[in-house]
Amino acid sequence: MKKIEAIIRTDKLEDLKKALSDNGLVHGMTVSQVLGYGEQKGFAEYVRGQRIETTLLSKIKIEIVSIDEKVDQIVNVITKAVRTGEVGDGKIFIQPVERVIRIRTSEEDAQAL
Repeated sequence: MKKIEAIIRTDKLEDLKKALSDNGLVHGMTVSQVLGYGEQKGFAEYVRGQRIETTLLSKIKIEIVSIDEKVDQIVNVITKAVRTGEVGDGKIFIQPVERVIRIRTSEEDAQAL
């Protein structure tokens, strides 16, 4: 099993949810609001005549745990759904997951997903 973490633009969340739902690959995910920066580096704006530099940008982090066989398909769906071609589109991280346990039923691993 693998854990897929995707850091994406906030305005792409609904597009991603629809794409994942339409493809039937994912039965659940965790969504968090996060702050960060990469090549985009933030932006400057003026508020009441004062220059304000925002260096941490608001992003969305999606976490999905999946069986190994579906990982490439899920990554492809994420990439197609959120790509704009501009700096700041985000990143996808894939990590191994040793064990999953559904608390309610004590099911483990693939059955717990």
